[in-house]
Amino acid sequence: MAGNLVEIVRRMGMTDPRLLAAVAATPREQFVPPRSAARAERDEPIPIGHGQPTSQPSLVAQMIDALAPTGEDTVLEIGTGYGYQTALLAHLADRVYSVERYADLAEHARANLDAMGVTNVEVVVGDGTAGLPEHAPFDAIIVSAAAASVPGPLAEQLVEGGRLVMPIAAGVADIVTLYAKRHDRLEQRRTVTPAQFVPLVGKHA
Repeated sequence: MAGNLVEIVRRMGMTDPRLLAAVAATPREQFVPPRSAARAERDEPIPIGHGQPTSQPSLVAQMIDALAPTGEDTVLEIGTGYGYQTALLAHLADRVYSVERYADLAEHARANLDAMGVTNVEVVVGDGTAGLPEHAPFDAIIVSAAAASVPGPLAEQLVEGGRLVMPIAAGVADIVTLYAKRHDRLEQRRTVTPAQFVPLVGKHA
């Protein structure tokens, strides 16, 4: 199944061999509810409970491609879900910390990641808008829910020169946006793609 997703991602214009290899090595059917496994090769979101979806692979790949994690990066992910994006990040970064709001989704993600032999990820239950100050700073941050602006704690926990990718709520569609931290503030670098996300929920949303 992963081979089909590689072709989908490639047709979307993504050519980074590390990203394509990560998609090839990560069977999406292992990161969706068992009842939805037959749909995993399709480029579509899949419900995972609590009104949450796991995003379509092409969108996940676009966001990761914009984030451009390196093998030396420590990455913070907000919104673990069933762990598909987490697993891709684990292939590309040195260390991944992922925050999930719902404890049962976090447990599914941990089990899925363990079953795939992923060892460089820690999944934490908590308020993603607060980040993880105990593990900061982060070289890169990726957020899988939309808000009107980047929560202050996330900007603060990003290293100077770090990258942050997040959908920004903008009326009809959310706009996935790439930021970089320069001189202790976030600067918008480019818009990645319009999409639809669930709203980011938390103290700092």
